Amino acid sequence: MSGTRPCRRVVLAAGGAVALTAGCSKYGDEGADPEPPKSQPTSAAPSKSDGKKQPPPKGDELARTSDIPVGGGKIFKDEKVVVTQPEKGDFKAFSAVCTHSGCLVGEVAGGTINCPCHGSKYDVADASVAGGPAPRPLPPQNITVTGNSITLA
Repeated sequence: MSGTRPCRRVVLAAGGAVALTAGCSKYGDEGADPEPPKSQPTSAAPSKSDGKKQPPPKGDELARTSDIPVGGGKIFKDEKVVVTQPEKGDFKAFSAVCTHSGCLVGEVAGGTINCPCHGSKYDVADASVAGGPAPRPLPPQNITVTGNSITLA
C-alpha cells in the first residue's frame, strides 16, 4: 500500500476515535444549561423550513362533521389521528398508529379501521382489535365537537 492512502485499519481507528470523542464531549453536562447552537435560531416559534406540513395546533378545526361518514371515518395522517362516526352524531377519535408495528392505518372501511402493513383491523366504535396481529386497541384521542366543527382537544 502506498504512503499517501491510509490503510483500512487506520481509517476505522480514526473514525472510532472521532466517534468516541464526539460521544464523550457531552458527558457530565446533564445539569448544565446548554447554549443553543450558533447556527440555529433561538426563537420559540416552530420551524417550517423542514418542508413537512405542521399539524394544526390544538383547538384548530380538524374536520367538519360532514367530512366523517356514518359507520366509517377519516384518517388525518399529519396529525396521526383517525376520527370515526359509528352512529349518526357520535364522533370518536383514536391514534392512527397501529399497535402492532407502528404503521399508520390506511383506511376506514366496512366498520373497521384497517392497517395496510400486516392486516390489523380495529372497530370504528371503540378501536378494539377486530382482527390481525394487533396486540391492543388504538389509544383514544380527545376531540371536541362544536356545531359542525371537530377540533383536537
